[in-house]
Amino acid sequence: MTLQIPKFVSRFAILVSGILVILAFFAIPITTETVQTGFRGTGKELVLNANTIERQLEANQIPAEPWPLEEGEEPLASEVYENVQVLGHLNAGNFDRLMAAMTEWVSPEQGCTYCHTEDGNFASDDIYTKVVSRRMIQMTHHVNSQWTNHVAETGVSCYTCHRGQPVPEYIWFDDPDALYAGGLIGDRAGQNIAAPEVGMTSLPQDVFRPFIHDEANIRVIGNEALPHGNERTIKQTEWTYGLMIHMSESLGVNCTYCHNSNNFGSWDQAPASRAVAWHGIRMMRDLNVNYLEPLGPVYPEIRLGPLGDAPKANCATCHQGVYKPLFGAPMVVDYPSLRQPGPANLQDPPMRQTSGLAD
Repeated sequence: MTLQIPKFVSRFAILVSGILVILAFFAIPITTETVQTGFRGTGKELVLNANTIERQLEANQIPAEPWPLEEGEEPLASEVYENVQVLGHLNAGNFDRLMAAMTEWVSPEQGCTYCHTEDGNFASDDIYTKVVSRRMIQMTHHVNSQWTNHVAETGVSCYTCHRGQPVPEYIWFDDPDALYAGGLIGDRAGQNIAAPEVGMTSLPQDVFRPFIHDEANIRVIGNEALPHGNERTIKQTEWTYGLMIHMSESLGVNCTYCHNSNNFGSWDQAPASRAVAWHGIRMMRDLNVNYLEPLGPVYPEIRLGPLGDAPKANCATCHQGVYKPLFGAPMVVDYPSLRQPGPANLQDPPMRQTSGLAD
């Protein structure tokens, strides 16, 4: 015999369940605040969620410095240690201090042997990670000294990207699916799937190679109402929009953080943050072309992408969801040696293939 539950009982149970769900939802305090960043009526507002910001603040704390900076210039690291090609101009105490900080920033679990051989031969370049880290120090010098129009006086350190991980969480490789994905339904032209690179939209997913590696023209909006002289296609427009989605997701902001909704193409009506972003795009091209991609021959195969290219950076690599990396924490105040390169930096270290150790 099957027990029959009256309809009114089942409906009442559904109603009660719905009420409980609603009560549970409203039991979670969600506080939002709208900050006006421009003239009224232009849509220049930034919506902040207190719960999101609280989680972000917790995830964007910087490690404490190992010990205070040491005064004096002697003895130099190049006089105490062998094969110090980039930081030899530091005194030995501050060199050790920076090495201790880098270990905490990049390989807190692996320790010094992530970049140095276990036999204690710190001068050896037999591990590929040491060759890579040397070049990354040079790249950090380059950013902090040559790209102040983007990083200002805040600067960057290894921790800005690595956050305690040997490999930064947000890196990119060339995507074979974006080049061609043919099949029974034809070639989808590198789009029409929910791609995380463009906020899970179906926009063209390869927005990194053309815009923050190559020098593709981002601008697609014409200067006139009618498309006179503007031959940009819908596909190119979608490509640009995909990059804008990536930048918005990476910084945790909306379009009006860099644009005036009255005229997205106008520089005169745009806030200063748009100029900062303009320099940021060009900085990423510089770093990807001149520092990150050339490391391909140094990496073991396991560290390369599906098409054999080296890992590269995008906006999320540093920002990781907030409008300023680490909420603008001054990364080079306690580590001034990361701001200005020493004399040895005039000559790049030799790049060579090493067998190395896999991660």
